[in-house]
Amino acid sequence: MTPVRPSLRLEKSLLAAGRVTVIGVDEVGRGAIAGPVGVGVAAVTLDVRRVPPGLADSKLLTQARREALVPVVTRWARTAVGMASAQVVDEQGIVAALGLAGARAIGALVQDGVSLEGAVVVLDGSFDWLTRALPAEQRPLDVQVRVKADRDCASVAAASVVAKVARDDLMIAAHDDAPHYAWASNKGYGSTAHYDAIRTVGPHELHRKTWLHAASSVALDGFDELDTVGG
Repeated sequence: MTPVRPSLRLEKSLLAAGRVTVIGVDEVGRGAIAGPVGVGVAAVTLDVRRVPPGLADSKLLTQARREALVPVVTRWARTAVGMASAQVVDEQGIVAALGLAGARAIGALVQDGVSLEGAVVVLDGSFDWLTRALPAEQRPLDVQVRVKADRDCASVAAASVVAKVARDDLMIAAHDDAPHYAWASNKGYGSTAHYDAIRTVGPHELHRKTWLHAASSVALDGFDELDTVGG
């Protein structure tokens, strides 16, 4: 099946209405049981060029295609990725973790010279988890939520690609420290091999411990030392 091709229709309409910058935002790793959540951002302005060939929502692309797109996307738009750790997810909840990762990504854009004056955020989904997490100097930043924006809007699709590749790279690197969890293939999501390894050796410091205890398919009784593997 050919991935849906995103366009710049929304971005161009916002720019034509007087916005200076459109920042596409998307998250990755929300449903994983190990590793951080990541948020990608991709900023485009009036001089944005045509959509890079092959760009699509990261979930619709192969790993090889995503990796090949990253250098193309980073030349096409100003991009950044923010992360929030599994510990943050455990201690503050997934919504707060997403907000923190998003604020870090926006902050990285600002450090790279992107002005937020006249900017608008297009956030994939139906719920704004970003605004409350932004520091005072980044407010008021207009955040507009849009369902399936990662499929339809080129800036959001670009954000999804850079975020997915960055988080996958982190989990692949972590695999060397704890290969029994098979993170190189499952990227921290709940595969059978992943759950089997947790039953056998217990959780790693990268696991979201509160999520594991809630997973009915994983029996963690007896694993009191949560940081014994690869800590």
